[in-house]
Amino acid sequence: MKLSLKMKKRTYWGGAALLASLAIAGPALAEEASVGDTLINLAYAVDTFYFLMSGALVMWMAAGFAMLEAGLVRSKNTVEILTKNVALYSIACIMYMFVGYNIMYGDGSGIIPGFGFFLGADHTAADVLASNGETYYSKMSDFFFQVVFVATAMSIVSGAVAERMKLWAFLAFAVVMCGFIYPVQGYWKWGGGFLDALGFLDFAGSGVVHLCGASAALAGVLLLGARKGKYVGGKIHAIPGANLPMATLGTFILWLGWFGFNGGSELKISNIEEANAVSMVFVNTNTAAAGGLVAALFFSRAWFGKADLTMALNGALAGLVAITAEPLTPTPLMATLVGAIGGLIVVAAIVFIDKAKIDDPVGAISVHGVVGIWGLLAVSFTNPEGSLIAQLTGIAVIFSWVFSTSFAVWLVLKAVMGIRVTEEEELEGCDISECGLDAYPEFTKD
Repeated sequence: MKLSLKMKKRTYWGGAALLASLAIAGPALAEEASVGDTLINLAYAVDTFYFLMSGALVMWMAAGFAMLEAGLVRSKNTVEILTKNVALYSIACIMYMFVGYNIMYGDGSGIIPGFGFFLGADHTAADVLASNGETYYSKMSDFFFQVVFVATAMSIVSGAVAERMKLWAFLAFAVVMCGFIYPVQGYWKWGGGFLDALGFLDFAGSGVVHLCGASAALAGVLLLGARKGKYVGGKIHAIPGANLPMATLGTFILWLGWFGFNGGSELKISNIEEANAVSMVFVNTNTAAAGGLVAALFFSRAWFGKADLTMALNGALAGLVAITAEPLTPTPLMATLVGAIGGLIVVAAIVFIDKAKIDDPVGAISVHGVVGIWGLLAVSFTNPEGSLIAQLTGIAVIFSWVFSTSFAVWLVLKAVMGIRVTEEEELEGCDISECGLDAYPEFTKD
């Protein structure tokens, strides 16, 4: 159909007007797109930097564990415990890079995780812009943040088996723990596996990290047995640590590092809502630790008739472990209460476990395992989305998986290479038998 002259004119002038408007608006639209891209790039950079700095704080917790454990063992075992801590951190980084990260965050079936080796390429600028802000941090920053959590779980094992385990047996276990045992249960929750689908909540790892580490430690301790002289004639003999100032310093380092542990688990800080959420996490983390310390200090005073420093230190750590499962939704007062209950629980747990003749030199099983369970249960009444059934299921699954697989690995190591030093080596100290300290006369202890 031919257009009338009037319609032709309308079409002509309409098209001219459209072209004119595009000519005028084009630069503005381009500028708007450019501003949008810049904001996406800036948010990506900010969130990636926050992730990296949070990971650095959690990495600093490795120093805290090293100082805490070195302070709570006898001087003749100091070098060996420090060697274990620096070596386990390195092994965790290598094994998680080699295979663990791909197990934990690969494509799985919900129960059976995926499998792969090494790290893939990072996001490109085109990927980030195409996602319209949905991709908001670097893959490598995510790996770095996750790998320091693996090392934290392995550090828990180190303290529990201190003063009588062979160094190389411990490091062999670290290879399996960091490369396989930890990533599998991590996938079930944080990798989108069946625990996550079930509604199990664990914000920063009361279960995935702390209960996991304590379960592996318990399996090792049961096979390892108690230190010589700890339980004699039906009595419990205290074996005090050699350097409480060092243990106290280690606790403060852990307290500081925990802000990265919990705060970084918010994963984002580049807008007002997320910045406020991170701030709340920091406040709740701090108040829970304070509540745990004060509660443990008063409880130990009432129970033992004295202020017990080691119980106070473990009370602070218990408060931190307890709030780690959910540090965002409680009010600061509720977070203090959650931490305080953790502080009460840890004192009772340490005493009970000692009476059961389970020798844990630093109280790791009580702090990270028993209180880790409390923290997971507390989620059911501090987070409106929490379910007691889901939390109990998560606790049972994590403990069963980690304890059974760890027990099997410890058994194999015991059969193949032995896991405990000889009685003579234990009496003279692992620094000599495991680290050859007697080869350096200037460092040899009397």
